Amino acid sequence: MRIVIDDDLCQGHGVCESEAPEVFELGKGHLVTVLDQSPGDSQRSAVEAAVRFCPTHAIRLEED
Repeated sequence: MRIVIDDDLCQGHGVCESEAPEVFELGKGHLVTVLDQSPGDSQRSAVEAAVRFCPTHAIRLEED
């Protein structure tokens, strides 16, 4: 899987970081950084939760 963030939709709520802190980081200016663009299967459920609970639906997964 590969994580894609729509920067136009992201408002920096930080839900993604709460769900998957090893994959997402909320930085200064409420900008989200993806720490691992292609996380392994061990992170799949956390990343899927981040996608599901993102209030602006700014995150999507693309399967390899």
